[in-house]
Amino acid sequence: MTVSSGAQDGSRRASVIGAGPNGLAAAIVLAQAGLRVDVFEAEAQPGGAARTMELTLPGFRHDFGSAVHPLAVGSPFFSALPLTGYGLEWIHSPSALAHPLDDGTAVLLDRDFANMNETLGRDGNSWRRLMEPFSRNWSALASDVLAPIPIFSRHPFLLARFGLAALPPANTVANFCFRDGRAKALFAGLAAHSFLSLDEALSAAFGTLLGAAAHAVGWPIPRGGAQSITNALIAHLGALAGRVHASSKIEKLSDAVDLTLCDITPRQLLALADTNLSDAFRAKLAKFRYGMAVFKVDYALSSPIPWKANDCLRAATVHVGGTAEEITASEAAVRGGKVVDQPFVLLAQPSLFDSTRAPVGKHTAWAYCHIPHGSTVDMLERIENQIERFAPGFRDCVLARHVLSPAALEVMDANLVGGDINGGAMDTSQFLFRPTTRHYATSSAKIYLCSSSTPPGGGVHGMCGYHAAKLALSRLR
Repeated sequence: MTVSSGAQDGSRRASVIGAGPNGLAAAIVLAQAGLRVDVFEAEAQPGGAARTMELTLPGFRHDFGSAVHPLAVGSPFFSALPLTGYGLEWIHSPSALAHPLDDGTAVLLDRDFANMNETLGRDGNSWRRLMEPFSRNWSALASDVLAPIPIFSRHPFLLARFGLAALPPANTVANFCFRDGRAKALFAGLAAHSFLSLDEALSAAFGTLLGAAAHAVGWPIPRGGAQSITNALIAHLGALAGRVHASSKIEKLSDAVDLTLCDITPRQLLALADTNLSDAFRAKLAKFRYGMAVFKVDYALSSPIPWKANDCLRAATVHVGGTAEEITASEAAVRGGKVVDQPFVLLAQPSLFDSTRAPVGKHTAWAYCHIPHGSTVDMLERIENQIERFAPGFRDCVLARHVLSPAALEVMDANLVGGDINGGAMDTSQFLFRPTTRHYATSSAKIYLCSSSTPPGGGVHGMCGYHAAKLALSRLR
């Protein structure tokens, strides 16, 4: 993907609502094309879910949303930008991921396929056969799958092969490819990022894509936190004469601009005044469905987490959920609207590899589990029981906690409707038509959606904003 800079002639103006990664990506594309771009962010701190804050104690810096970024480092658009020149530095932990088990060991996901034979035994070669065709061709794959489904692909055989591994339920793929519980548990944890039941179509897509990304580009963390991604994007936008206005909530659209791109979900777009959207389009947006929520806890720690499996200290990400059968049961229950006693917990421990996150000798971590959309159930004890199961004495390390329920998440970022961090359910119908058959376009020629409610969906990759801006520019007269 070639990124070109355009002359700043000032003849066209564009507004972007929302300074998350997608909004900033859209703004950069528009500014590269020569438009005068203003980005309006409701919160005082730009970044959306890519913000870093002192949520517990002074000196402890926590990522509000995403902490580990395989899709950011592997993004076709972000990787084409000079973000390292604005201070973005990626840190790779020795292993991308650790998945502890009750026998005191951990399954490690390493970038080197040779190491997978050691951690997965007789399933090591099967893991390689599944993942290597996609990791070896990551640039081509990412360009196709981090976009609306292409009618004509430049890489049809690669995309077809990915479809065979991605479209079925995760458990179907795992049971076909693997014989032992370790590989199945590792794949189940990856697939659970889908917020779908692992017996549901498309859940395998997340396991395959995230596994391939680990081998192709790693699962790195940005030095200083996710805010470093945001800051680099804003700095590059500034070099293109674009501007970001924080604490600027937009409630009414202006006719004074040629384009408005909205890094917001359908619900917020419907709430804006003077959009002049047709009644038919508004009715379609109103049918958009949001997905499962998360319950998140940020921790200030006196020491590293005391994992029974020391290998867990090699990875910035830890999947805490036990066997594939346990993860399957947990995700199926939540998908069915139930709360579970042993949730699948996703945990990040960035301070092990980035000393900027905590005072000397101290550490940070965050953990979250999936719960039904908008649930008010307090999951703190259940999350910590799961961590203690694999790290006895964890609670003794906790200096402070900051709990974010689904409602609290939405208060801090209006895009996280009901605690949904993916911008809407990613089941079959909303995978194909997200949020409608128009994708980014609306019934107004001047208004486009560019949030994670559009293809390719959730994650810090900026591709929703990139594709929305490219479409808007192609239709600009």
